[in-house]
Amino acid sequence: MNAVILFTSCYLPENTVEDYEYVMDNLFRYIVGTLDLMVSENYLLVYLCAMAPRNKLPSIKWLKQCYTSIDRRLKKDLKGLLVVHPAWYIRALLTVVKPFISEKFGRKIRFIQTLQELSELVPTDRLQIPDAVRQFDAGLRR
Repeated sequence: MNAVILFTSCYLPENTVEDYEYVMDNLFRYIVGTLDLMVSENYLLVYLCAMAPRNKLPSIKWLKQCYTSIDRRLKKDLKGLLVVHPAWYIRALLTVVKPFISEKFGRKIRFIQTLQELSELVPTDRLQIPDAVRQFDAGLRR
């Protein structure tokens, strides 16, 4: 694996923020621009869902726009989308969105329940996982 890209939802803005759509559109452009610069071959996207309330969840419209706007090369080079600590509404959202994405892309999505499970797939010692996510994970093991 050449690159592991970590995306943490607990840092997303709340959907009540003024100019929310503008902020999210610029966030998407930043992410795609960064991916374009960083990714020359295969990469893995790790999405940490823990500690993110529903009001920080992007809209279906925004996700669809992101998916259709991403360059084919970035979709092709993505080897997996690991969704860590998925809440029920994340699972529901992905179930709703799945008919609109390619079957090949849908097979790249995996739900990961714990950081231990993630560490079996990806070397987590180099990932900057927020303390709040680590604490959430520790609470799952109690």
